[in-house]
Amino acid sequence: MTEQEHVPGADAFSASRTLVDELVGWLEGAEAAALSHAELEQTVSGKGRELLRQFYQDHLDLRAIRELRRTGVVDAAGLPRDTLETEHSRTLTTVFGTVRVQRFAYRKRGQPNLHPADAQLNLPEEQYSYGVRQVAAQEAAQKSFAAAAETIKARTGEGIGLRQVEALVHHAAEDFDTFYQEQERPPAADGAVVVCSTDAKGIVMRPQALRPATAAAAARAAPPLATRLSPGEKANRKRMAQVGAVYTAAPCPRTPKDILGPHGAERAPAPKAQQKWLTASVVENTRTVITSIFQEAERRDPDHSHRRLWLVDGNNDQIASIQDEARERQLAVTILIDFIHVLEYVWSAAWCFFPHGDPAAEAWVSDRGLAILNGKAETTAAAIRGKATALHLRPEERAKADRCADYLKNKLPYLDYPTALTEGWPIATGVIEGACRHLVKDRMDITGARWCLTTAEAVLKLRALRSNGEFERYWSFHLQQQYRRVHLRRYAPGVLTAA
Repeated sequence: MTEQEHVPGADAFSASRTLVDELVGWLEGAEAAALSHAELEQTVSGKGRELLRQFYQDHLDLRAIRELRRTGVVDAAGLPRDTLETEHSRTLTTVFGTVRVQRFAYRKRGQPNLHPADAQLNLPEEQYSYGVRQVAAQEAAQKSFAAAAETIKARTGEGIGLRQVEALVHHAAEDFDTFYQEQERPPAADGAVVVCSTDAKGIVMRPQALRPATAAAAARAAPPLATRLSPGEKANRKRMAQVGAVYTAAPCPRTPKDILGPHGAERAPAPKAQQKWLTASVVENTRTVITSIFQEAERRDPDHSHRRLWLVDGNNDQIASIQDEARERQLAVTILIDFIHVLEYVWSAAWCFFPHGDPAAEAWVSDRGLAILNGKAETTAAAIRGKATALHLRPEERAKADRCADYLKNKLPYLDYPTALTEGWPIATGVIEGACRHLVKDRMDITGARWCLTTAEAVLKLRALRSNGEFERYWSFHLQQQYRRVHLRRYAPGVLTAA
């Protein structure tokens, strides 16, 4: 809806009352009586939104009438604003439609105007209200910008361009890091283990947003086909988003047979993730995200009285960054490789010895897995290599078996499953893998999406806030930060609090 000019007289809400009477009269009339419930619903919704917009406008007009002249208006540079002009106005697009805000302007030649009434309302600098921005942030975090724009139009009656939605999303996410730096957490429960995990997931980016190494690889790739991507071309269009998770888990001791026991056998329960927190960034590198994970763990365990367990997939850069960060913080951490990841290597080796689909391969993998869970990873590696030798496999036939054996040997320090099971710790990275899926893939991998860096980062942060169940608290914090950025910084101390 377009804003309606209205100057309140003795009854500031006369325009709103007129719309109420018109709506009631229409509902009592023959035209409304002839509508189906769906038609009635749609019409009342539109008329109701216009009524709410008018109530909002009337209230703003009333505030304008009641605005009192201030003395001692001084800007942040110490310059007094001695000239007052009335009837300065600006538009504001709200969730009800567009309204006009009229207020005093305190002026000084050569300096931007000051509007204390804007600070009282905590108005944004741009046209769209924080209510509209909140809708944009919540909708764009879940679906495409085009769908978010459609939702905004349906709720407000106002059209909005995709670039405007994108800009609102950028602004909405800008306080993510500060918000979490200032958060307090309830301490981890007695005896609980503080579990940290990190992984990465690729996002298809616009060429200018790729990391240098990926951009160079893309430049070396064969020219693209006209109708489809060439082999490897998609990989060279991706930038890795670093994903992190922190949660607590009450110990649940288990045995290897609880993990790989006979099908259908009764098993001890696995540890359950509690107080889960997620983060993701396509801008920051692995070390920076790992630092933020350590910071979140500190908020849960500031006195370092709980076991710190890191679950990883075996990536050497991640492990090195974890160890470096722990060393700098003088913290003892336990690093454990996800057992499912290890088992995949064993399965890969199995197909060197069994035809694909052979049920005997499953029993062989289960036996090797039980041995690894019992702390015999090194002997398992030797046995796999020995089996390949005994079968006189050619190098290309035994390549995956050798790769599995090398992996087990190289990762031996991070395969202490006997201790993990006895202590009741989790040994799988399901939490972080799920985070990679629902934080990154479900939104960022939609068909045809090519992301710029700042937009992808903002959407990831908003999705993390929603997954953490902290969007509403974040939004209140964001509005406070906006007040400081947009208004408080423009005035000398004490001006805005003065009557």
